[in-house]
Amino acid sequence: MDEESKKRKRVRVAYLVSHPIQYQAPLLGRIAQELDIELTVLFASDFSIQPYADKGFGVDVEWDVPLVGGYQHEFLPAIWDERRTGPTSQLSHGIFSRLRGREGVRGFDVLWVHGYSTLNALQGILAAKLLGIPVLLRAESRLDKKQMRGWKHETKRLFFDVLRHLIDGVLTIGSANAAHWRYYLGDDFPQYLMPYAVDNDYFQRRCRDAVVRRGELLSELDLDGSRSVILFASKLQTRKRCADLLDAYLDLVVGDEIGSHPYLVIVGDGEERVALETRVKQSGVESVRFCGFRNQSELPRFFDIATVFVLPSRNEPWGLIVNEVMNAGRAVIVSDDVGCQPDLISDGVEGCVFPVGDVAALTDALRRALAEPSTADTMGQRALARIKTWDFEKDVQGLRRAVAQVTRKITAS
Repeated sequence: MDEESKKRKRVRVAYLVSHPIQYQAPLLGRIAQELDIELTVLFASDFSIQPYADKGFGVDVEWDVPLVGGYQHEFLPAIWDERRTGPTSQLSHGIFSRLRGREGVRGFDVLWVHGYSTLNALQGILAAKLLGIPVLLRAESRLDKKQMRGWKHETKRLFFDVLRHLIDGVLTIGSANAAHWRYYLGDDFPQYLMPYAVDNDYFQRRCRDAVVRRGELLSELDLDGSRSVILFASKLQTRKRCADLLDAYLDLVVGDEIGSHPYLVIVGDGEERVALETRVKQSGVESVRFCGFRNQSELPRFFDIATVFVLPSRNEPWGLIVNEVMNAGRAVIVSDDVGCQPDLISDGVEGCVFPVGDVAALTDALRRALAEPSTADTMGQRALARIKTWDFEKDVQGLRRAVAQVTRKITAS
């Protein structure tokens, strides 16, 4: 089919999401390039395109990457908007009429919804069902074995029994997410892999650019470039378990088991920062650096100086920071409770995997990754090769397969 024919037969896709999200913006721009898909993003709030207080980081955040460029978008009129995320933070009006279409403007052929726990998401799903518009759902959910019992679990099962009849397919972000949908919706419910990915080209380019300025950052942080660097970059919240990493690091370096011991560089801010800084001060170790919140475009400079990156989180739905640092060709150590682990990190291959909360196992993982300079280098090259296969093109392919199946208006490729 030629380009003009594709444009004439465009399928109209509405994407309903709470607010502009920095990770999603480049993907939406890429989807908008598809000639036979006319994408319109419907936002419930615009709070993220202005400076706002992020509770997780504990600081005011203003993203330094464009959030709404390169794709069609609208901000839905608000009944209320608390200008933050949360199940009841926003409620919009006009979703039904927008999906149905108005005079001179035809309605949508399919609704893609991000998440299922907000008022707006549920409103959109119900509106589409009433209009006969197929619904595709994408969410970060994973199975939590601790919650697979009791009245909360039974309530959740009842909810998904209803939801199953309101949607036409799920867009899975990875293996753990796919298992969640199979458990709650059944093995026969349509799934289409649309992996959680980042703009690989952007991060690889920024990481290459960072090499020529490496000396500036080493000087800024007062680091000896001949020593290894362990990097943490995330919110300093309890569930991110940076305290576990700090404990493991102190266990590693107090005996100086691996010669000239590595630095620990902590990028991020949040509720635990003061306690972590106090712990470092009490230890007397002078090789830990706290760098505070850094914006997305700054992170590749820190990836560049890292020998190994660590994300020790508990209950981490995915962990897109792992995708980002893999694009720098760096070894990655993650807990087994990080959602991306089954798809991106195999123990001893792209990095190391340890049981969440097990400080001794984390210490051992650090020791293994840093035992020889070539060990982390080899893991990092494998990480780069792995992440090159987990990209936006697979996202577009997955979305196309789903839209083709539920609308029969475009081909899957």
